Amino acid sequence: MQAYKLNATIDESGHLIIDEPLNIAPGKVEVIILQPVPSLETSTEPQPEKPKRKSKVKAFEGLFENAPPTPPDFDPDQARWEALNEKHNL
Repeated sequence: MQAYKLNATIDESGHLIIDEPLNIAPGKVEVIILQPVPSLETSTEPQPEKPKRKSKVKAFEGLFENAPPTPPDFDPDQARWEALNEKHNL
């Protein structure tokens, strides 16, 4: 399959409107729609400051500052088991 990146709009009735002419041979195509989602950074509300993550290794000092926070239900033992299970086909 050949991939094309185009700009398009979805109107109020749900129809897809392609904003530019296409130079593609006629026939069936598969359409994948990627819709941008508003990010938290573009919000007008002030964001709470992220706590700095410290590292004892100097080479890793700035590495964790932009990393997403760990979810509250994260279980490190379960993550280790899943990684080992996948690696060794257990």
